[in-house]
Amino acid sequence: MTNILGISAYYHDSAAALVRDGEIVAAAQEERFTRKKHDPEFPARAMEYCLREGGIAAQDLDYLAFYDKPFIKFERLLKTYLVYAPVGLRSFLTAMPEWLGKKLWLRELLQEKAGEVPVLFTQHHESHAASAFYPSPFDEAAIITVDGVGEWTTTSIGVGRGNKIELTREIRFPHSLGLLYSAFTYFTGFRVNSGEYKLMGLAPYGEPRFVDLIKKELIDVRDDGSFRLNLKYFDYMAGLRMTNKKFADLFGGPPRQPETPITQREMDMARSVQAVTEEVMLKMAHHARAVTGMKNLCLAGGVALNCVANGLILRDGPFDDVWIQPAAGDAGGALGAALFAWHQYLGKERPPKSDGRDRQRASYLGPEFGEAEIRSYLEANAIPHRRVEPGEIAATAAGLIAGHKVVGWFQGRMEFGPRALGSRSIIGDPRDPEMQKTMNVKIKFRESFRPFAPTVLADRAAEYFEFDRESPYMLLTAYVKPERRLAVDEELCAAEGLDKLKVLRSCVPAITHVDYSARLQTVCRADNRLYYDLIAEFDKLTGYPVIINTSFNVRGEPIVGAPEDAYRCFMRTNMDYLFLGPYLLDKTEQPAMVDKEDWQAEFPPD
Repeated sequence: MTNILGISAYYHDSAAALVRDGEIVAAAQEERFTRKKHDPEFPARAMEYCLREGGIAAQDLDYLAFYDKPFIKFERLLKTYLVYAPVGLRSFLTAMPEWLGKKLWLRELLQEKAGEVPVLFTQHHESHAASAFYPSPFDEAAIITVDGVGEWTTTSIGVGRGNKIELTREIRFPHSLGLLYSAFTYFTGFRVNSGEYKLMGLAPYGEPRFVDLIKKELIDVRDDGSFRLNLKYFDYMAGLRMTNKKFADLFGGPPRQPETPITQREMDMARSVQAVTEEVMLKMAHHARAVTGMKNLCLAGGVALNCVANGLILRDGPFDDVWIQPAAGDAGGALGAALFAWHQYLGKERPPKSDGRDRQRASYLGPEFGEAEIRSYLEANAIPHRRVEPGEIAATAAGLIAGHKVVGWFQGRMEFGPRALGSRSIIGDPRDPEMQKTMNVKIKFRESFRPFAPTVLADRAAEYFEFDRESPYMLLTAYVKPERRLAVDEELCAAEGLDKLKVLRSCVPAITHVDYSARLQTVCRADNRLYYDLIAEFDKLTGYPVIINTSFNVRGEPIVGAPEDAYRCFMRTNMDYLFLGPYLLDKTEQPAMVDKEDWQAEFPPD
């Protein structure tokens, strides 16, 4: 057996992934263990988990694979500062990120931990491309990777065939679609590398009135999807700020300060940059089809987490099918590096797939906690609970949800990637018109405009959504079918901004966004039997084969990883029940948590 451990670290979303003879054994983000959201540090705990899951020690590894080439990145940063920073090299040495210095000594650190195991370095966008193509269900496909920046590359187009990947076209730093989107994230008052989801969720509340201005002043978009930014409006070349005063003057004033009220300007900016991003991505997809001749497309890179753009490519693009890496950002680079080493460096073939499904194993690649381990935790901490027979868990949970209760759901192996997929989820009733507000304000402690995603039985999705395939990783949007929508009077139709939230738009209002879209997850019984059965039981009770699924965390914290994380989150929010494996916890039976109010008042910004 050949064991390859992939690693990403020292930028954001550090992670580790273990690949054995081409099969994905384990993968996890460091944040789930350290409880530091988007933790960029060396993924020591994630590595320990992967080795433990694989039943090996570090010395048993055959290769370590890192997700980018630090010396190329050093060269890029040096050249960038010399060109763009007015004070030249001294500014570069002063502002050079700490993580780069760590990366330059990475080989020594890895060999200190794993002995003389060979260390391989893949290029950043090669890692993204490998993470998208190799686990995909396709024997051959076009590949598009789009993010902020790797070493030099910000966008690439290539082809995957069999066990080989070739990237043939690229756009280089400082021209970056990901950094353009992050600039708007920053300017509208959200945190870069975290708040892009918020910007995407805010977009439907606004009007695209800045699209022409963006395309005139900020980005020159060509018919093939290539682009150039007007760098006079941005400061990220010097690593200090995303935008400058010229950018602020262009949009009528300074950036919104975090935690201050969101105005119509921010909503319109969100809608406008989202529209431009979708235009670029769709043009890029058409170009990729033209130059590769492929019928299928694989996507990765942080921009591939933009499920609205993904949905547009699937609906209006030229490809028969699209597959997106569930951990499309830098965390997925760890998996891509390991797979690239196996297939491209070692030349190993991909085994044929006869069932048409992907090789990601539904992305349930993280740690699992058995019944005995959970019981030991509950008893050691005198936590009131009752055991539910395994055959009754799904029906019991479905009954609670049908009664409009909010349930924490902690089952099986943790998901790899930023989405909760039914293992570390908070679940609720999508029929309840108050549920979106309740879960946002009282459970997640986040902005009221944030939409919630549905999970629907894969074989029933077409009854509720304009969708004809699977979406197991919650990376595509689909529209609620017209026959499931509600009539809305003219006065309510004219609502603007966040007042649009007051309008009930479908028979499943809690998961219907203001533009009738939903970030859809479909679930098959073969992928997650218990979660599927839960939704099937909910269908028996209500006639609706769909529930709310949001990540088991609160604003500013990572998704829960261990039972103690889940209990802490449960107790410090207004969730009604918690399922930890077969154990059901009722909030009314729990002792009061003395620091609950203080903890809620000090949520870190997301």
